[in-house]
Amino acid sequence: MENRKRPLEAVVTVNDGFKTPEKRVSAVRMPDSDYMRWGVEETCRYLRAEDLGEWEDTFRAQKITGVGLRYLVDADLEKIGVKCLGDRLKILHSLRKLWQMDAESNKVFNDPIHGHVELHPLLIKIIDTPQFQRLRYLKQLGGTYFVFPGASHNRFEHSIGVGHLAGRLVQALNDRQPELLISCRDILCVQIAGLCHDLGHGPFSHMFDGKFIPKARPGITWKHENASLDMFDHLVKANGLKPVMEQHGLVLPEDLEFIKEQIAGPPDTIPVQKWPYKGRPEDKSFLYEIVANKRNGIDVDKWDYFARDCYHLGIQNNFDYRRFLKFARVCEVDGQKHICTRDKEVGNLYDMFHTRNCLHRRAYQHKVGNIIETMITEAFLKADKHIQIEGSEGKMFTLSTAIDDMEAYTKLTDQVFEQILYSSSKELAESRQILHNITCRRLYKCLGQTQAEKPIAVTPETILSWEEHLAASVPQSGAQEVSLQPEDFVVSVILLDYGMKEKNPINNVRFYCKDDPTKAIKIRKNQVSKLLPEQFAEQLIRVYCKKTDDRSLEAAKKHFVQWCMDMNFSKPQDGDIIAPELTPLKASWSNNNEGEDSEGGGAREVNYASLNGKKKAKTQLSFS
Repeated sequence: MENRKRPLEAVVTVNDGFKTPEKRVSAVRMPDSDYMRWGVEETCRYLRAEDLGEWEDTFRAQKITGVGLRYLVDADLEKIGVKCLGDRLKILHSLRKLWQMDAESNKVFNDPIHGHVELHPLLIKIIDTPQFQRLRYLKQLGGTYFVFPGASHNRFEHSIGVGHLAGRLVQALNDRQPELLISCRDILCVQIAGLCHDLGHGPFSHMFDGKFIPKARPGITWKHENASLDMFDHLVKANGLKPVMEQHGLVLPEDLEFIKEQIAGPPDTIPVQKWPYKGRPEDKSFLYEIVANKRNGIDVDKWDYFARDCYHLGIQNNFDYRRFLKFARVCEVDGQKHICTRDKEVGNLYDMFHTRNCLHRRAYQHKVGNIIETMITEAFLKADKHIQIEGSEGKMFTLSTAIDDMEAYTKLTDQVFEQILYSSSKELAESRQILHNITCRRLYKCLGQTQAEKPIAVTPETILSWEEHLAASVPQSGAQEVSLQPEDFVVSVILLDYGMKEKNPINNVRFYCKDDPTKAIKIRKNQVSKLLPEQFAEQLIRVYCKKTDDRSLEAAKKHFVQWCMDMNFSKPQDGDIIAPELTPLKASWSNNNEGEDSEGGGAREVNYASLNGKKKAKTQLSFS
């Protein structure tokens, strides 16, 4: 086997006349790589470090500070006395390293979505930790994988993609607008935030913080973003990364604060009129819109999961982030700098939010995927106190308390599903049966979907009262042979929107025109198209039945239709099929299509007032 070594690994003697090539590593940067803070002496010190000390007197005489380095061009150097072209090119090359990421030793990932992705050595150090590697074992789309066989991708590759896109966007702004004075530190911090923004996800991703924790620990308010901050702190401490970060030019603790602020957003305790962040000053406000944009929702996190999820789900993605990168620039809005795009891109952004809505409607909120996650949640709740995970100092934690200790939480992944499914413990028998039913596709059945006329504020108490009402909603058509109880029903309330609840997110986007790229403007919906949505959020109410035998299901469907009538909700799509004897009893349901075009576009009835306003006539209007 020794003879099969690669050429570069072969042992070379002194007489061979050459040395084995060594692995190239990026040079260690100066302790403070934020060159914009440099005075004249710091600038001269950098020249000496780059073997350009012969020109430090020239720079000192011209009082060139760090801020001015971005503006130096070849003509300027010639003017101040650097006559030789070779010297001028050498100086410009050294200065350019201050704001351009050194790609000398970057590692390359071959990603199916973004192609060949290069990542900085510090990002690789973060990726190669147990806390980040844990993301390999968390499904990006949770229970949706049980519906879409291709949706097997994990949080690991999504996080790498977001880190990559974060670097792409900030570098695009840096190249297009050098006056923004984006430093190497800024670029690296934004990439780290993108890489680490999902560290806090639990088993089956959003199921854990959206369904399991609220039921397991109703007294706390917890989201995966909270755990992402805790896990990031744990990752840095447990792997001794602070010295490594400083070697690569980060300034601690300021840059750690900046990274976490990008993940979590502004704290709620700071007044709106004050700048809420500590990591970067207000003139760098645009940097907070890259990873998690709280202003309008246009961020690289969405760009990656749109492309990645559509690819794995087999759904067409109608938004191309590469085009946004071409037009993104920073403009001043109300005293702050924000990322804006060209006015002609407004239609593409509406398409982006429409794509988000379609993904939720077709995949993320799929009726089968949702009930599978509900069943997994039930299994986890029954297993909660019987699953023991060792955390820091030997303390033991359960499924729901592992979020309090990052050492324990690092060990909690989707694999807990198999841990329960293949266990032989008597305490886990109920949980095991539920998960076995999922694998054998014995699922709760969806009775239908309905909507209230106006959105309802739904609490856990509301859900319980609805389930009781469903059991009591005996159809008016006659007595039922099957007795149904509240616990036989599951009510699921789903919110679909454009990312900002009932608000139009485009109202918070600013645009610029070709004639004046420095001026930010608003573009209202009525300036774009009359075919855009009138409202940007809706509430869907789905009802499932746990009993799956034919008689119980038939009875439950009639209970559901009767309940919709009692609650004055919309008629279920298949209401006329599952309960044809009930739907005619509600007058408003028979008039739902009034005023709509008949299928085929042949004719429709139109009421209009006569000329004198006293009589009305009904006529047939024909369309060819």
